[in-house]
Amino acid sequence: MSIPVIDPFGVAGDPEMPTLAAALDPAEVQRRFGRGLPRLAGRVPAERVGCVCLQAIRVTRYKPGRRCVLEFDVVTDRPDAAPEAVTLVGKVRRRRPGEADYRLLSALWDAGFAADTPDGISVPEPIGVVPELQLWLQRKVPGPVATDLLAGPDGPALVERIAEAAHKLHQAGVRSERRHTMADELRILRERLPTLAQPGTRQECRIARLLDACDRLGAAIPEPAPRGIHRDFYPDQVIVTPACRLFLIDFDLHCEGDPGLDIGNFLGHITEQSLRALGDPQALADREQAMEERFVALSGEATRAAVQAYATLTLVRHIHLSTLFPERRPFTSRLLELCEERLGHGHQP
Repeated sequence: MSIPVIDPFGVAGDPEMPTLAAALDPAEVQRRFGRGLPRLAGRVPAERVGCVCLQAIRVTRYKPGRRCVLEFDVVTDRPDAAPEAVTLVGKVRRRRPGEADYRLLSALWDAGFAADTPDGISVPEPIGVVPELQLWLQRKVPGPVATDLLAGPDGPALVERIAEAAHKLHQAGVRSERRHTMADELRILRERLPTLAQPGTRQECRIARLLDACDRLGAAIPEPAPRGIHRDFYPDQVIVTPACRLFLIDFDLHCEGDPGLDIGNFLGHITEQSLRALGDPQALADREQAMEERFVALSGEATRAAVQAYATLTLVRHIHLSTLFPERRPFTSRLLELCEERLGHGHQP
């Protein structure tokens, strides 16, 4: 049987990730998947292991030389159940075999984020690792991302539930060897924003003043006891299923840090989305307020200052991000002005 392979990016030729060619070879993938994913295929009774039959391969996301996301349509032949069609999401990252990512997702799954938790907050089911392909796999979750639902009538209730999901993550006790502090956040801004202006120009002066204001803001926020945080938490990282279950995804940057960073980052993305998609940075302000209040109610009033600070710093980071995408460049100037207003000084023409 011919198994279709859809690779619109031509990833098989990436010299930095040589295992991608094998990950797109149906025969090789079938050989690795066939009886190598017992969590999916089952192992009942012990002398018989189910089989996973490959149906299709698709490349869905790709950053050359760094990472690639693939989807594998399979059918399971379990010894204890009827055949089931499943789509697996596979991730390949340069010089990263995948075991650590799989262990992290498994730890979260076991810490109260399984697919049937009573609170309706989950992570995708971890399926397995294929070391020879530097590939790890999870079950695909159906449903839109929260980005597509924020402006709808259920937006305020949705962000309150997402605040609860973030708080649950922070309380899960899943630790990391990596650490991210306010100093790290400020360093990233210092590295990226100066590239946007020519030396000696008025724009350089504006950015320098903005970065000084960011430093003062960050210095006013005390470092809390670190917890496990997502660190890249924004609306695209939350899938909402038809049954209204929330799935948190993409824990590539999971680390120890300030829980306020996750909510602040989410709020900053809502503001940027409001400006770019709706023409008004305040268009979804009621969603931002609802999310902040729910998170503070769960985590304590002492977290509010960090949430608000990280929301502003996220918006500052979006000044640089806006220059990387042609469709976002028209908003760079407005983002700069908005950040100046938030940090207490307006642009002087």
